[in-house]
Amino acid sequence: MKKEIIKIAVAFALFLFAILIKFQNEWINNAIFIVSYCIVGFEILQNAVKNILKGKVFDENFLMAIATLGAFCIGEFPEAVAVMLFYQIGELFQSYAVDKSKKSIASLMDIRPDYANVFRDGKEERVTPEEVKIGESIIVKPGEKIPLDGIVIEGKTTLDTKALTGEAVPKEVEEGEQILSGCININGVIKIKVTKKFGESTVSKILDLVENASSKKAKSENFITKFAEYYTPIVVVIAIILAILPPLIIEGASFQEWLYRALSFLVVSCPCALVISIPLSFFGGIGGASKMGVLIKGSNYLEALSNTEVVVFDKTGTLTKGVFEVQKIEPIGISKEELLKIATYAEHYSNHPISKSLKKSYDKNINEEQIITTQELSGLGIKAKIGEQEVLVGNEKLMKEENITFTKCEEIGTILYVSIQKKYVGYILISDKIKDDAKQTINGLKKNNIKQIVMLTGDRKNVGEVVAKELGIDKVYTELLPDGKVEKVEELLKTKSERGKLAFVGDGINDAPVLAISDIGIAMGGLGADSAIEAADIVIMTDQPSKIIDAIKLSKKTMRIVKENIAFAIFIKILVLILTAIGLSSMWQAVFADVGVSIIAIINALRALRVRREMKFLNK
Repeated sequence: MKKEIIKIAVAFALFLFAILIKFQNEWINNAIFIVSYCIVGFEILQNAVKNILKGKVFDENFLMAIATLGAFCIGEFPEAVAVMLFYQIGELFQSYAVDKSKKSIASLMDIRPDYANVFRDGKEERVTPEEVKIGESIIVKPGEKIPLDGIVIEGKTTLDTKALTGEAVPKEVEEGEQILSGCININGVIKIKVTKKFGESTVSKILDLVENASSKKAKSENFITKFAEYYTPIVVVIAIILAILPPLIIEGASFQEWLYRALSFLVVSCPCALVISIPLSFFGGIGGASKMGVLIKGSNYLEALSNTEVVVFDKTGTLTKGVFEVQKIEPIGISKEELLKIATYAEHYSNHPISKSLKKSYDKNINEEQIITTQELSGLGIKAKIGEQEVLVGNEKLMKEENITFTKCEEIGTILYVSIQKKYVGYILISDKIKDDAKQTINGLKKNNIKQIVMLTGDRKNVGEVVAKELGIDKVYTELLPDGKVEKVEELLKTKSERGKLAFVGDGINDAPVLAISDIGIAMGGLGADSAIEAADIVIMTDQPSKIIDAIKLSKKTMRIVKENIAFAIFIKILVLILTAIGLSSMWQAVFADVGVSIIAIINALRALRVRREMKFLNK
């Protein structure tokens, strides 16, 4: 950038000097113009020759070369230099815009770790992340990046997850928690047991997604590429006709005048604004999405997202947290704390998820000396002796078998009935918890004109229907195996319009086939299955379904910018081309029209990078 600015500044200074200082010998002025031209134009001429040799004739380099050299031929030295100068200024703006877009996406590249401190043979060793094997332990100190995915086995700390998820709020982690590569350790020293090789780690997958994000072109980009292929040869032919035909058929017409018009016509016909600004708009949109923690694998998916009509959700891990949690404690004759303590002590030695959820809710040290005996009753629950008391924790069958009078709970979830000394003392409700932003997501999608919202789940009918009703989902299909989900999505694909798109949102291994056949596959990337992330077109790194609304808004904004640039550029081009052909526009005005349109279109395209998370509906 600095070299380009210096080059343009020197050429511009010489250009002004030649205009302001009129030498008696005209050739001295012309020589200064030529030197100025060579400084800014040599690269364009070189590229034009190289492209012609490769068979790529009709591009912007060819148009600029032929127009400026033609201007020299008819003695319009100042205008030839001005055309090239202003063109290079326009290119400088383009470079700045592209650089800014790349920096936005490349900011994610900061998550790439340079090294890992691996613990081998009782001592710490610094190696590249690729050298660390699954099962090995690594040490991460304050200020260092987490190099590989794993589980914290020692220590606790606060993580900066901004580069990974787009969220500014630090995350607390401690022993036993899963940890993703790409985060930055803020304060404590932690020891991590590695669970994935570097090539399969979160950071590696993200970098791969980002590097290949621009490889898949949207229809609008393909349209511009094809448009330029046909448009450029047509304007060159029109320019040749404009230079030759009028002097032959119009009496008194000057060949030099019409050649000048033809050259001006070539200058203004350059499709730079379209060729530059359209891909830049998509590139900016992908960069803007990455700031929000949403990775879009190609501009075609960004474009498709703006036409979404049907959104299909998986339930567990997508709309719900996918973990058992204590939702309700209803004691009879004792306190909530005592009921939870008794149940937790009884379930202490069990490896069942129910036991883990009770321990998590109790969150206190367990005195194992108080647990005298425990017996697991298959299909029923647990019988334990806690101190001097006999405790039963289990389902309604256990209560009936032990002839304990109890009140049946009709709520959805896993119900743990508890008795002490054969006396019913209450129940604990354990179920999967709906994500905090799930309901707002469904409301937000409806406000964004999504015609149909559907939920597919392998869970029981009563559970699925309760979740769907609570969230306000239009349709729900339950007790589905992976092939059943595929079948339902194929049916739903037939219900949308020709231009409309269906997006499927999931996180599990069983969602991979559905993600692959949907128009747009959206995966939860934080703790989602690798196969789901691979099959998806869009990855939400924060696991927040509400980010889908942000992504849809961004896609619509990007498409609006793309359409504005196409309409604006084509309208101005046609207008100035007509004015140039009839002699009402000079080459100077042609230059301003070409460069001006490009600069305005580029500045407009940069708006796609500006992301402001507007989730006002969350508070309504």
